Amino acid sequence: MTDERGVVSAGPLAGDRRSADNRDLPSRNDELSAQLSRTIGGPVGRHALIGRTGFWTPMRVILAFAVVFLAFGWFAKAPCIQQAPNGPGGTLGLDWSGSRQYVAMCYSDTVPLYGAERLNEGAFPYKKSWLEGSPGPLQERFMEYPVVSGLYQWASMRVAKAWDAATALPGGLQVAIYFNVVAFGLALAWLLTVWATAVLAGRRVWDAALVACSPLVVVHVFTNFDPLATAFAAGGMLAWARKRPVLAGILLGIGGATKLYPLFLLGPLLVLCLRTGKVRTWAQTCGAAVATWLVVNLPILVLYPRGWAEFFRLNSTRHADPDSIYNVITSFTGWPGFDGVLRAGEHPVVLNTVSLLLFAAVCLGIGYVALTAERRPRVAQLAFLIVAGFLLTNKVWSPQYSLWLVPLAVLALPHRRILLAWMTIDAVVWVPRMYYYLGQQNKGVPEQWFTGAVVLRDLAVVGLCVLIVRQIYRPGEDLVRRGADDPAGGVLDGAPDRPPNWLPGWLRPQRTGAWSAVDEAGGDAGQQPAEWAGSDESGQNSRL
Repeated sequence: MTDERGVVSAGPLAGDRRSADNRDLPSRNDELSAQLSRTIGGPVGRHALIGRTGFWTPMRVILAFAVVFLAFGWFAKAPCIQQAPNGPGGTLGLDWSGSRQYVAMCYSDTVPLYGAERLNEGAFPYKKSWLEGSPGPLQERFMEYPVVSGLYQWASMRVAKAWDAATALPGGLQVAIYFNVVAFGLALAWLLTVWATAVLAGRRVWDAALVACSPLVVVHVFTNFDPLATAFAAGGMLAWARKRPVLAGILLGIGGATKLYPLFLLGPLLVLCLRTGKVRTWAQTCGAAVATWLVVNLPILVLYPRGWAEFFRLNSTRHADPDSIYNVITSFTGWPGFDGVLRAGEHPVVLNTVSLLLFAAVCLGIGYVALTAERRPRVAQLAFLIVAGFLLTNKVWSPQYSLWLVPLAVLALPHRRILLAWMTIDAVVWVPRMYYYLGQQNKGVPEQWFTGAVVLRDLAVVGLCVLIVRQIYRPGEDLVRRGADDPAGGVLDGAPDRPPNWLPGWLRPQRTGAWSAVDEAGGDAGQQPAEWAGSDESGQNSRL
């Protein structure tokens, strides 16, 4: 058969030859993806119609990848829910003999927290208290997590106890059942994160495969409860992208009641809305977020004020965590820290102040970049910078916090090999961490092996930040902006700059002439200066 262009086909031509040719095709333009595709037949053909498959759409393939890697994550944690006859009278108990949780590198907070938070007693979080601190002064303790995370643990406990009481269902240790219930909910939350990221990626939908197949998923998706927060954060960003500011605020507010970081996303939205004159839209999102956070927290605050305040009390009193930059400096230099040696119960006041001031400085720097860059940065770029800045300057960087960065990094920096390298470095830090916790007396590794790996991870994250800032100032190199402005921008997508009159000149976009005509013409999303036009990823300018 021959079509109207004279192209010969081996078979009858399709009657409907529409094709999603604007979609990014990694098997054609990315060397790593092209090599991987050879295991299933090779890159997509040059004459293929794109977006016409009946069942295996990109979204379904990506979600299938996510299920596979979630299964890998469960198997990685499974050794820590094995049982043995080690209880009184040979009853079955959890088998962590020989420091299994470190040797097998399967440690998950959910397992010890089942007893530590008194969930095994059926207690309601924030109401139940206990004494802790021996040796040393005893301290009354409560559930240490924000409200949504705490209630999720309570609901999972109720399901686990109901399962354990049902004689018709397969049995097991209650803590093992609890872990599996928690893991099932976290898996669903991560699938929602992957789905929202894929939608936000737009024509670069295959970038979301990195979220589904990240090495950090295998290591940390079931380490703690952070996938709940990533789901709300990604959902909030998606609602914003679809121009539903109130829904975005509601989701970010619930996310902030799960883990604090989703509320940080309000900062980038503020400066971008200030630059475009969309502050009223931002106010709707911020108001909805604050109101939702209050609605979620208020019942627990009123009924159990001391239990509700435990999260804030603990975060103000805890010292620098092992993988914070402050402890890294201590590890290599012997520096006693800003507050010196503290006794039990003493607050690291200076450390708290320094980390807060450093984060504030990072926020101001990001705000300056957002307001003065010649072309307005994308939402995902600033979102990654603000969350990464918080982690780098905070006194706590729990290992699973790196999951916060995964969807943001994929949306902010569309370079798969660079992102995969960072994710691999971050995931591998888990190995020296576990063997450092094992202790040298048990054939573990010295502290500097672990803190040295932390330095590499921090440098990798700083490198990502540098690349993102570089692309902000050189938007012609930003692959996301080939034919689009900001897929996650919502009301910001294609909006011209309209900074308020009171903003001083040094905080206004610094024009060189390239984008002035675009803004005056109305800021069309697909328009770009001629000198920034270029080939897509298949060209030389597709690489950093």
